[in-house]
Amino acid sequence: QVQLVESGGGTVQAGGSLRLSCAASGRTFSNLAVGWFRQAPGKEREFVAAISWNGGSTYYTDSKKERFTISRDNAKNTVYLQMNTLKPEDTAVYYCAARRGGYYSDYSVYEYWGQGTQVTVSS
Repeated sequence: QVQLVESGGGTVQAGGSLRLSCAASGRTFSNLAVGWFRQAPGKEREFVAAISWNGGSTYYTDSKKERFTISRDNAKNTVYLQMNTLKPEDTAVYYCAARRGGYYSDYSVYEYWGQGTQVTVSS
């Protein structure tokens, strides 16, 4: 089993930045691909970014790649999501998720989930 805990959320003004962290415990985290997802009220869960087990490959939706950066430090069992130039439409609960094998944008294939961290961007 893997336990994931997100942190770093909060309230920020439009144009600001936040760095989310996803800390893992349990089985070997360095073997797992990790994705970040978000869900706004009344909307479906949305893929944000993903990273391979060794950090050598990343994937973003086109609308995120210029503002968001995913990275990982396997020595610290942590994955990060740096978010810059935040917009009010980025307001959501952000979740990290992990899975064995490669990363995908489909949230249904991820095995392990954190509890989420709230990000609120005010205009």
